[in-house]
Amino acid sequence: MTLEARQALEAADAVVGYHAYLELVADVIAGKPVLGSGMMQEVERCQAAVDRAVSGENVAVVSSGDPGIYGMAGLVLELVARLPEKERPGVRIIPGVSAVGSAAAALGAPLMHDFAVISLSDLLTPWDLIEKRVRAAAEADFVIAIYNPKSTRRTQQIEKVREIVLQHRAPATPVGVVRSVTRADEAVVITTLDRFTTEKIDMFTTVIIGNSQTFREGPFMITPRGYAL
Repeated sequence: MTLEARQALEAADAVVGYHAYLELVADVIAGKPVLGSGMMQEVERCQAAVDRAVSGENVAVVSSGDPGIYGMAGLVLELVARLPEKERPGVRIIPGVSAVGSAAAALGAPLMHDFAVISLSDLLTPWDLIEKRVRAAAEADFVIAIYNPKSTRRTQQIEKVREIVLQHRAPATPVGVVRSVTRADEAVVITTLDRFTTEKIDMFTTVIIGNSQTFREGPFMITPRGYAL
């Protein structure tokens, strides 16, 4: 969390967010009115935040590491855009530190060149489209960062990703598996493309698959930018 984000939470009249994320900032928002809800209640949650903002409150919506990366920024803006222009509250998107950036730092420097970020969650995006994006990124030799790689319901999609990327990259390509990044139970593993799905992977995990130039040096993954050394 950035200092600006913390200051926004401290200044807020009310805080709205997903239960699990609110728990992570409980010390910062203690004593404030809080509206939390679960998965699949994003529209209702953001609508409640907009309604309170329309009434004059300074409302903070907590979502993800960065609200504009698989977060609630877009949904809030869509809901505000539906209001008559004179009723629209001011909206400020405060950047945070996304899991892809945190995971990359824990691994070393795997994102030094072009990369793609793909979520494997098919709740809002059809799997056929997700698979198409994975194939395109693999063929184009992007470093690929995977969000939401595996859940109790979705267990085979990450295996399919491995199969697709293996069609374009060597089995020994470095892959970083970072779970619960920056939290007390953080776990960082660097393995290979042919073996990475044997690691513990869940919804708290970010997977970063190197490109054809990525290499491992001790505890670090490095994707060279191409500087002459």
